Amino acid sequence: MTTRALPYPLFDADNHLYETEDALTRYLPKQYAGAVRYVQVDGRTKIAIRGQISEYIPNPTFEVVARPGAMEDYFRHGNPEGKSRREIFGEPMRSVPAFREPGPRLELMDELGIQRTLMFPTLASLIEERMRDDPDLIHVVVHALNQWLHETWSFNYRDRIFTTPVISLPIVDKAIAELDWCLERGAKVVLIRPAPVPGYRGPRSFALPEFDPFWKRVVEENVLVGMHSSDSGYSRYSNDWEGHGAEMLPFKTNAFRMLAEWRPVTDAVGSMACHGLLSRFPDLKISVIENGSSWVAPLLQQLADVHKKAPEAFTEDPVEAVKRNVHVSPFWEEDMSELADLIGIDRVLFGSDYPHPEGLADPVSYVDALGTMSEADQAKIMGGNLARLMSV
Repeated sequence: MTTRALPYPLFDADNHLYETEDALTRYLPKQYAGAVRYVQVDGRTKIAIRGQISEYIPNPTFEVVARPGAMEDYFRHGNPEGKSRREIFGEPMRSVPAFREPGPRLELMDELGIQRTLMFPTLASLIEERMRDDPDLIHVVVHALNQWLHETWSFNYRDRIFTTPVISLPIVDKAIAELDWCLERGAKVVLIRPAPVPGYRGPRSFALPEFDPFWKRVVEENVLVGMHSSDSGYSRYSNDWEGHGAEMLPFKTNAFRMLAEWRPVTDAVGSMACHGLLSRFPDLKISVIENGSSWVAPLLQQLADVHKKAPEAFTEDPVEAVKRNVHVSPFWEEDMSELADLIGIDRVLFGSDYPHPEGLADPVSYVDALGTMSEADQAKIMGGNLARLMSV
C-alpha cells in the first residue's frame, strides 16, 4: 500500500492487466479457431500460436504471477550473487481480482495512491512477432483482443483507467478501421509496437509515407500513441550469434541480448526522425513506455552527427523534432534530472510498471528518484505531463 500521500495527483503511465485465458480467443472468428490455443505440456499450460508452443510468457494463464516489485533489489543493487531469474523473482502469488478486473483495480489504485493510469495488456506483446508472415491474421487476432479489452475493462473506466487497445499497421486501411473502432468506444491512447511493421513484401518502418493516412487520423483525433517495450523481433538477430531458435525469452538471462536491449526503441524513434514522420506530423504525440531512458542521449548525439553530415536528408533538426514529439517514461533507478535537462521537464513521465515484477511494489515511491526537483516539476512528472497529453 502507499507509503505516503503526495500534494498533487498521480497519473501512472505504465500499469498492466493480466488477461484471462480467453482474451485472444473469445472473439476470434471460427475460421481462425486454431490460430491460438492453450495446451498442456508436462502438466503446465502453455500458449501455442499456429501450433507452435511459445515460451515467451512462461505462464500465459497468469493464474500465478511474480509479486509486484519482486525485482526492485535487483535493479537497485544488481545481482552480485549471480542468482537465477527464478531466485530473483522469489515466491510467486496467485492473481487477485485487481489484476483482472477494473472495479477491484480501482479500489487497489485508491490504496496505492494512484488517481489515474494507463493500463497496458500483457499478452499483446507476443502477437505480432509470432504471426509476422500473416498480416491478415495479425489484424484479426488484434481485433479479437481489443474486443475482449473493451468488454472486460473498457477503454475509459470512470475517467481513471485508460486501457490501451492495440493497433497493428501491416495493412493501412485495416489499421485505420481498427483505430476508428477503438475511438468510437472511448479510447484516448493506443498501443503500437516499436518495431518494423510486418508485410507480405517484408517488414518496413511505420514512419514511411505509406502510413501517413493512419498518422493523419491519429493527429486529427488527438490520440496519444504509447510505444511500450515488446517483442520487436530483434531476438532473431541476436540469436544468430547464440546459435539457437529465434524466440525472445525475456525471463531467461541472456547477457548478449542485454547488450542491445534498447536497440528496438532506439531504431523506432530514430526512424521517426530520419524518415520524416515527426516533421510531417509535428503535432503527433508519442510516449515511450517501459524502455527506460539510457538510449535517449546516445540517439540524440547520433542524430545530431548525422544531421551535421547530411542536412539535406532532413526538413528540420531531427534532435529538436524528437524533443518536441517524444515523451519518455524513465526507469526509477535512472537519473531523472539528467533526462529532464536533456529533453525538457515537460517530456518526462512517471511509470511504475505495476504489478509486474520489474516495477515498483509501491508506485508512489517513484517520487524518491526525483531528488531535489521542485514540487512543481515533481507534479509534472508524476502526473501533470500525462494529464496534459491526454487532455484530462
